Amino acid sequence: MNQEYFAHETAVIDPGCSIAKDVKIWHFSHIMPNAIIGEQCNIGQNVVVSPEVVLGKNVKIQNNVSVYTGVVCEDDVFLGPSMVFTNILNPRSAVIRKDSYQKTWVKKGASIGANATIVCGNTIGAYALIGAGAVVTKEVLNYALVVGNPSKQVGWVSEYGHRLEFNKQGLAVCPETKQQYKLENNNVTRIS
Repeated sequence: MNQEYFAHETAVIDPGCSIAKDVKIWHFSHIMPNAIIGEQCNIGQNVVVSPEVVLGKNVKIQNNVSVYTGVVCEDDVFLGPSMVFTNILNPRSAVIRKDSYQKTWVKKGASIGANATIVCGNTIGAYALIGAGAVVTKEVLNYALVVGNPSKQVGWVSEYGHRLEFNKQGLAVCPETKQQYKLENNNVTRIS
């Protein structure tokens, strides 16, 4: 079989996973059975991708991240160094709860900062930005800027990660791309 991805010699790739072309898997990482990894993903050092995890195209996972069963990351998601996912709300060593894993959905373009924790059963909205060290215990809206422990929303960001300042008409412009955004009923949409 002609392998179309790169895996460092110390990486462990279990049979039964699906790895698309142009993926890079670095030192001491482990891709487990039935994981699905989309094109152009970059999986850093000491990363575990558990069974049935789904990674879209161009997902970047920094060092020391475990992506547990129940997690789905859409295209262009960024997972910062040592950030944490959970998949059980009430874990116990002596109680097997493999049939009770909660789903966590990370939508297109979202970024999760270093050392953040995402408590399972929540959705991280498209292009949301989770600050370093935040502990997310509830849903995060599209384009939301979320920080703290427990996390709270403190603003909105553009698709390029810049803070958006909305005027009285509920309009804002990304300083880098000049894309325009509208805030209406506590939801942000890109309008150009």
